[in-house]
Amino acid sequence: MLKIANAPCSWGVIENVEGERYDYLRVLNEIAATGYVGTELGDWGFMPTDPQKLIAELQSRNLSMLGSWVSVFLHDSSKHEQSAADAVRAAKLLAAVGGSECKVVLGNDPYADPVRSKYAGRITPEMGMTEAQWEMLAKGANMVARRVMDEAGLRTVFHHHIGTFVETPAETKRLMEMTDPTILGLCFDTGHWTFAGGDAVSGVHQFKDRIWHVHFKDQEPNVAQQSRENDWDGLTSVGHGVFCELGKGSVNFPAVRDALNQIGYSGWVVVEQDVLPGMGTPKDSAQRNRDHLRSFGL
Repeated sequence: MLKIANAPCSWGVIENVEGERYDYLRVLNEIAATGYVGTELGDWGFMPTDPQKLIAELQSRNLSMLGSWVSVFLHDSSKHEQSAADAVRAAKLLAAVGGSECKVVLGNDPYADPVRSKYAGRITPEMGMTEAQWEMLAKGANMVARRVMDEAGLRTVFHHHIGTFVETPAETKRLMEMTDPTILGLCFDTGHWTFAGGDAVSGVHQFKDRIWHVHFKDQEPNVAQQSRENDWDGLTSVGHGVFCELGKGSVNFPAVRDALNQIGYSGWVVVEQDVLPGMGTPKDSAQRNRDHLRSFGL
């Protein structure tokens, strides 16, 4: 049975985006109230960084801690040490709060590169990294994952993500081929995968041996088409609702569920409906997302 969680990004707590944020207590309350049994950490400092305080908040709501996004700069060797330090810091908190099954979710800093952010959802091969950058990114990913394992005892997954240097299915495939499968897996995100041009069911089967963590996110195809026609950047697309409520977009979640069962995945599924700060009605959306998953047995 897949375990269903939600994450702070569904409440507008999203990396590199400024704006008024909900208090973490409200986010935890609403995650629990809408039927989820786990959460990710969110940006560093959003939730308490004192393990005992965070454990108490989670236990009082019967929630598990299962992972944390960490922004890294793997294509830049001068930032590898800082990236590793940030990942280890998060990993030690996760291990203390959630135990050894937690995952560190690496993503190259989103929306920081102007080209990759501008062309999110319509990346072409010529916008990709140089051979030297690929070697540097893969080396950095392996180094960070090894440090996380050695210093905190946790496994690491890499998140393909719009507005970064690893967005498309081809780029994800290349990174997986260049990295150590014993220490680095994949966080498979159905919405980012679809917006980047992939088919989620095929993607699950393609990376069946590397998927250690899963994000359920939908993609609104009409908004995606408008994004391409109007040359929206990544954040503009998010602001227009390209990542819609589950079941209202083009991702076939029952089929993704079946694919995950077929590859033997038994970990967490994290519902993520990326919104900007102040956008939408997160609690209502979280409830409808949970209800949609329950409608086909999750």
